[in-house]
Amino acid sequence: MEQIAAALHTALRGRGETVACAESLTGGELAALLTAAPGASQTFVGGVVSYATAVKRDLLGVRTERVITGECAEQMAAGVRALLGTDWALATTGVAGPERQEGEPVGTVYVGIAGPDGARSVRLDLDGDRTSIRARTCRSAIEELIGDLG
Repeated sequence: MEQIAAALHTALRGRGETVACAESLTGGELAALLTAAPGASQTFVGGVVSYATAVKRDLLGVRTERVITGECAEQMAAGVRALLGTDWALATTGVAGPERQEGEPVGTVYVGIAGPDGARSVRLDLDGDRTSIRARTCRSAIEELIGDLG
C-alpha cells in the first residue's frame, strides 16, 4: 500500500499542496501509511487520532450527535484541515467491530475529504475483520483524495 501513498504525495507535490488526517476508526494507521512513503514530509503535515467522541467535538469541532455518519467524517476532515492549516484533509470514522455501534453494523465506514472547495464523504460497506476493515479504509481514503486531485 506504500505505493498508493507515494502516488498521493507525488500528486500533492506537483500541485504544491499539503494534507492532514483525522482518524477514529483507523487509530493512526492512515497517518502511518502516509508517513511510510519517502518524501512524505514535503506534503504531510500531521494528524489527530480522535478515537473518543469528546476529542472529535472539542478538538475538531464535530457538531453531530452521531459519529458513524458522513456528516461526522466531513466535519472531522474540515476540522483537522483548519487546525493544521493544510490544503486537503482526510478523515475516517466507522465500525471496525467486534460489535455494532450506534446501531450500525460492523464494516460501516465513512471517509471524509476536505479541500479548498469544501468537504464531502464516502460511505464504505466493508466485510472482514478489524484489521482488513481498517486497512481497506486507509486505502480508500487515499484513493478518494487522489481522485479529487485529478
